[in-house]
Amino acid sequence: MPPNDAENTLLQELIPGLRRFALWLIRDIHEADDLVQTTLERALDKWTTRRPDASLKSWLFTILYREFLIEKRRTKRYLGLLSRMKSNDTPSWPSAEQEIATQSMLEAFGRLTEEQRSLLILITIEGLSYQEVADVMDIPLGTVMSRLSRARQALRRLGEGQLPQPTLRLMK
Repeated sequence: MPPNDAENTLLQELIPGLRRFALWLIRDIHEADDLVQTTLERALDKWTTRRPDASLKSWLFTILYREFLIEKRRTKRYLGLLSRMKSNDTPSWPSAEQEIATQSMLEAFGRLTEEQRSLLILITIEGLSYQEVADVMDIPLGTVMSRLSRARQALRRLGEGQLPQPTLRLMK
């Protein structure tokens, strides 16, 4: 059974939040839009299996996060294959666009780990409860609370200028 009018309206209201979360995960607007579209397609395909008493918002964020992880693994495998096929002589430098995009991101937030960013976005920006975040990320509630505390601490330290030591990068 497809979504009724009320559910359809709620779905449309959740799209901007899904898009924000995807953008913070991926950091590329086009890929984020693709991820949201994939999420919505998956949700509509599985609509009949959805528990009516469960939160639609947390269900959609769960789908989005899991689709992100699937795509990340797929990309990692593809890049690994590509690197084995590439010649070792060819240096790979980031493009100017990548450099500009990297520099323009929020410094402190961008230095957090992916998991820390995800936790902060889902709880503070998207307004999910700790339990909903635990369900989305498939981790225990206590783990959500402790990791959130560490993420907030790290963000505070980064905001105060206590930046982590930069890693050395070999330049050819």
